[in-house]
Amino acid sequence: MTAIDLSLARSLDSFALEDVVFRPEVAEDAVAIDAIHDVTFGPGRYSRTAFRLREGHAPDGPTSLVAVYRGNVIGSVRLTAIAVGETPALLLGPLAVLPALKSLGVGKALMRLSMEAARQRHHRLVVLVGDLPYYWPFGFRVVPTGRLELPGPVDPARLLWAELTPGASDDVAGPVRATGPAV
Repeated sequence: MTAIDLSLARSLDSFALEDVVFRPEVAEDAVAIDAIHDVTFGPGRYSRTAFRLREGHAPDGPTSLVAVYRGNVIGSVRLTAIAVGETPALLLGPLAVLPALKSLGVGKALMRLSMEAARQRHHRLVVLVGDLPYYWPFGFRVVPTGRLELPGPVDPARLLWAELTPGASDDVAGPVRATGPAV
């Protein structure tokens, strides 16, 4: 357990989702977000295709959010600008919440708010690699086989997309590449 986990674990009896502040990620959140990713995903995340695709590119500021509880970042969701062929889209992930606070609605709130932020900014399509049962309620569906070419292996059953506007995935196909600003 991290120091943050220990201090928050003591206050779980009084945890209420309405006490969590959700806001856009800022540069000062990076250390806390990295710590959450370390404890949630471990070092294996660096070899994953989605990580390699995002690597070296800044998250999309207005749609990448953090959850803050009692002054601590307890969760985050990042979206990164990508293109599928020539079609602009966003890559969602990682979505992570401190293990001590999982299953309390923080991740679902981050998802709901980030998808709404993307919709309000007129993004049309969001892609992710994840578990369909979790992401289905947010509009994600399995990408038809062969439509997306990623720069590494991905389980086709976990390659998902969500249309933020009807028909956004029609005729979308091709290689996926990050297009966001370099870091």
